[in-house]
Amino acid sequence: MPRDTHFYQPALGHGLPHDPFNAIVGPRPIGWISSQDADGDLNLAPYSFFNGFNYTPPIVGFASVGYKDSVRNIEATGEFCWQLATRELAEPMNESCAAVDSSVNEFDLAGLTPEPSRVVGVPHVKEAKVVFECRKTQTLRLQSADGEALDTWMVFGEVVGVHIDASLLSDGVYQTAKARPILRGGGPADYFEISDELGFKMHRPG
Repeated sequence: MPRDTHFYQPALGHGLPHDPFNAIVGPRPIGWISSQDADGDLNLAPYSFFNGFNYTPPIVGFASVGYKDSVRNIEATGEFCWQLATRELAEPMNESCAAVDSSVNEFDLAGLTPEPSRVVGVPHVKEAKVVFECRKTQTLRLQSADGEALDTWMVFGEVVGVHIDASLLSDGVYQTAKARPILRGGGPADYFEISDELGFKMHRPG
């Protein structure tokens, strides 16, 4: 018997109450990015399109829909930090997402502490249990299949410094679930948390 399938072409609309794309490609790690402009004014913002893209050197990247302050700042200074969004920092992370004027310091808005970084000039969130200090490698403007330039900007950065709370290391091995990272899902307000109970091991063949 044929499987009942909902098919749609995105350019023509999905025909559902909520666009399923973000829910299908997920849950996704959160790109919680700190940056500063050339005058040293700080910015902190979460991005739902974020991931790691290379081992050596380690490279991470996030996409900004619109040329927002984070992209502008990173273009100006060539530096940024990524902080791991965890369950205990979920509410402050969400506060830093507020649509406010570029003059507003989201560290203050979310009640977080800017901590000087070790390698880059951009401060990071002191309360975060994992931080990547990054130097920009590329900024790419995305385009559609027919070559149309989109108002979405992909920022890549090489990780040049890593901070890990020692409580997350067991015999030198990082414990993913212990950090209680939160991940962005679909829907207007859906997040997920990783737990040991839902984990399993699977080794690569060969």
